[in-house]
Amino acid sequence: MSANLLASLIGIPFIWGLLLVFFPKDRVRDIRVLSAIISFILLILSGYLFLNYDYTLGGFQFVQDTPWLNSIGISLSFGVDGISVPMILLTGIVTFTGVLISWTVEERVKEFFILFFLLVAGVFGVFVALDLFFFFFFYELAVLPMYLLIGVWGSSSDFVTFIRNKEYGALKLMLYLVAGSILVWVALLAVYVEGDMNSFSLLKLQDAEFSEDFQRLYFPMFMVGFGVLAGLWPFHTWSPDGHVAAPTSVSMLHAGVLMKLGAYGIIRIGVDLLPQGAEYWMPPVSYQHLTLPTKA
Repeated sequence: MSANLLASLIGIPFIWGLLLVFFPKDRVRDIRVLSAIISFILLILSGYLFLNYDYTLGGFQFVQDTPWLNSIGISLSFGVDGISVPMILLTGIVTFTGVLISWTVEERVKEFFILFFLLVAGVFGVFVALDLFFFFFFYELAVLPMYLLIGVWGSSSDFVTFIRNKEYGALKLMLYLVAGSILVWVALLAVYVEGDMNSFSLLKLQDAEFSEDFQRLYFPMFMVGFGVLAGLWPFHTWSPDGHVAAPTSVSMLHAGVLMKLGAYGIIRIGVDLLPQGAEYWMPPVSYQHLTLPTKA
């Protein structure tokens, strides 16, 4: 079980999402029940991973590495450490409860769960990927379904003085996140070229020597690119509109897991690979506590 655990966390929701494409759309109850069972299995697997990770040993565990495109150094490489394991458990919990709360979805139930489980597969993929190419692939897989999930199954809001319709929230979210993804992809390619290892492996690139000027130039791209999803000011204004418009289960994933992907990306890639860049840029972007004068 341990040997294929991480691949199962990605493959089960991904395959179920694809199988739903061929499922009769009028069998709504079966879709809901089977989706709940699948999400419960994911919860069990994520709990098993959480309980069996050796916290005293630390580091990356459950590591799997399957070569894919050797010519450019892309491989299906998975592994988890003490940061990603709790996030995987959180994803399992939110996925299961999200499916249960989606029991009342009536419109296009099959299509809703297809996108929902593809999104979940992307989230699990980000937390376990140790290859930068697949990290970005799963990152986009986790983000892109949000547009349709909000635009189709979301709701519009009337705030008396103005109206925010679901299409506006979905489009604003997508534009912001795609803009951030462009910065991330450019920085990833720069790291791949500068690392000069013919590999997208995170573990190998951690041993590469990046100049201080390179790190100062490209760390902000990771910081802002991932920070858009994390709600980094002033690129956070998509989030309130997205939350308001999103259906309940999607809003749960959005707040409980998706926004954590942004912070996780900054730590896992930005800080791990470009520590000097992080050290240089953190003071101006970090929150500065105000020291209030006190009476004598």
